[in-house]
Amino acid sequence: MSKRDDLIAKYADDLKNKIGVSPDMDLLRKVTIGCGPSIYNRDASTVSGSDQSELDTVKNNYLIKKLGLKDSSDLDAAIASVMDKYGKSERNKYRAVVYYLLCQHFGKESVYK
Repeated sequence: MSKRDDLIAKYADDLKNKIGVSPDMDLLRKVTIGCGPSIYNRDASTVSGSDQSELDTVKNNYLIKKLGLKDSSDLDAAIASVMDKYGKSERNKYRAVVYYLLCQHFGKESVYK
C-alpha cells in the first residue's frame, strides 16, 4: 500500500471509531487527494479546533473557495459542529476527515465527482 492509502485507512478508522460514521471510501479518497501534499506534513495535516485563524482558513479556503458556499454564520456553525463531533479532547483532528464531514454536511459531494 502507498503512503496515501495508509493515511486514507487511518482517516476511515477515525471516522468509524472516533465519530461513529461509516465512511464513503470513494468520497474520502477524493477529499484526501484534494488536500494535496498537506496530508504528508504533520502540522498541515491536522486542524486545530481552538485556533481561530486555522478555522478561518478551513472556512475561506475549503468551504468558500473549494465548495463554492456563500460566507454566512452557517459555515461557522458547521465547523463548530464537526469539531464537537470529532471531540474537543482529540488533539489530532485530521484535515481530510474535517473536510469530508463538512462536504457531507453541506451535501457537496458533487464537487468531487
